[in-house]
Amino acid sequence: MKLHLDTDLGGDIDDLCALAMLCKWPGVELSAVTTNQDDRGRRAGYVRYALNLGGKPDVPVAAGADPSLGCYRFFPGLPDETRYWPEPIPPAPGPLDKALDLLQDSIETGAIIMGIGAYTNLALLEKRNAGSLEKANLCLMGGHVFPVPDGFPQWDYAMDWNIEIDTQSALLVLERAKPLLVPMTVTLQTWLRRADLPALRQAGSLEQIIAKQAEAWTEDHRMDTRFGLTCSGLPNDTINFQHDPLACAIALGWKDGIEIEEIPVMSEIRESWLRQRVDPAGKPTRVVTRVDGAKFADFWLKLVTS
Repeated sequence: MKLHLDTDLGGDIDDLCALAMLCKWPGVELSAVTTNQDDRGRRAGYVRYALNLGGKPDVPVAAGADPSLGCYRFFPGLPDETRYWPEPIPPAPGPLDKALDLLQDSIETGAIIMGIGAYTNLALLEKRNAGSLEKANLCLMGGHVFPVPDGFPQWDYAMDWNIEIDTQSALLVLERAKPLLVPMTVTLQTWLRRADLPALRQAGSLEQIIAKQAEAWTEDHRMDTRFGLTCSGLPNDTINFQHDPLACAIALGWKDGIEIEEIPVMSEIRESWLRQRVDPAGKPTRVVTRVDGAKFADFWLKLVTS
């Protein structure tokens, strides 16, 4: 099974958690990895470094859309490299067309296209090669169709980073493609927790970096005290949410505790924000509506530390 990963790895640590999982998933071939919201190739450099540690040095990597395009709501920069990575990592800049070519090739060869960042590269490909997205086997992390259930952070649509950071691209992709959406309202029901760190530290080099980044992330974001101790659905020692690993697992067919429904979804931009709602006039869209967070946390940890 082939999978193309389009990622903003280098910020939120769940992208690295997803990549580590894909490197261990039996029978999965990474056709390529492209980056979005890149910073002169820094994210692409991190991807190459991680793939080398994960035993996948031959996977093609290309830096995609960056802030110079002027399409992002804002650009947050990247965390302090000295705290998140074990050594300086050289950037891997390159022409945008290389990333779009890799995406096109992956679509043509039938790979799953997994979007776990902004949808910018996908939109740019559709603008360059009209009709590409209609043929894509596409899964996207993002969306805010339903409210977040009780017991989890009550985030609204404005917190849906992957869609709201570049709403014009998101709307184009949602209109032209037939994606499976793994919405934020579901991924907020998953977790990486402090109790997972000893097993990660005893695993391979890539998993040890996840543990290192988890410690730094905890210092920077304090999700344990902000959410773990205040949300009844989360463990007290929650470090982060596993948005991207969950989306990748579902794209690859993981179904334990998962429910998917086809729902008519209306997507539109209002006052610069992309808003979604269930509407009979909306586009029929496959949406993940349920997850068992504890089952997924156990599955992810066992796989990446195997």
